[in-house]
Amino acid sequence: MSNIKLFESKKIRSVWNMAEQKWYFSVADVIEALTGSVNPKDYIKKMRKRESELNSNWGTICPLLEMIAADGKKRKVMCANAEGLLRIIQSIPSPKAEPFKRWLARVGYERLEEIENPELAQKRMREIYKAKGYSDDWIEKRIRGIAVRDTLTKEWKKRGVKEDLEYKILTAEIRKATFGMTPTEYKDYKSLTNPKDNLRDHMTDLELIFTMLGEASTTEIAQNKDAQEFVENKIAAKKGGGVAGRARKDLEKKSGRKVTSGINYKEIKQIDLKIN
Repeated sequence: MSNIKLFESKKIRSVWNMAEQKWYFSVADVIEALTGSVNPKDYIKKMRKRESELNSNWGTICPLLEMIAADGKKRKVMCANAEGLLRIIQSIPSPKAEPFKRWLARVGYERLEEIENPELAQKRMREIYKAKGYSDDWIEKRIRGIAVRDTLTKEWKKRGVKEDLEYKILTAEIRKATFGMTPTEYKDYKSLTNPKDNLRDHMTDLELIFTMLGEASTTEIAQNKDAQEFVENKIAAKKGGGVAGRARKDLEKKSGRKVTSGINYKEIKQIDLKIN
């Protein structure tokens, strides 16, 4: 699974290698963060061309690993661990080199701390959302939603659902039954044009609550019905989303207000994500 780390507000995709107990980072993201290049791939080509030693060891330094690409799909991209990045940095004339070295050391240390104490990971996640301007109430719901989602995906894995494509299809079924929109349609509704935008990070409090209800209901139904493989879990996903969908419609009928909102985080930075 890919993770996003921030270096001076720049997103660096990363993945934790359990066997090596090391982070691997997207080389293109690092190049962009350090140089400001609008075409990191072209910068890499030129860098390899002028550094024959680096080029000859490139395959070893930068293996191809799966990460979420700019279009939102999983693709194999050039990655490097801390040692590999330090070698690459030597070939980049950037004033950000030294701060980046310190950032690498901190990221590695923090990950080891989080393995020993998972509560630290949640604490740091809260700090990141807080710094971005989210309210405390919203953050608690977002963190809880991550736990609910994690429980569901673990259940899917245990029941023979294949990751990536099948997960996306089942998630779309839950979302459509809950809100009447697939995730793609929902992002369009919220005017989220960047493929890297995380839909949940742009949901209001109520949207997060009903998202959790749909996924928690799906987990409960899958367990109670002992759903196996993709087809049976697709049925459970539709039913679980339906539970949340009916609750949403009931609330909308009684409150006279829609739960779904076109509001997104980009429009409401520094204020609560609530519909008043």
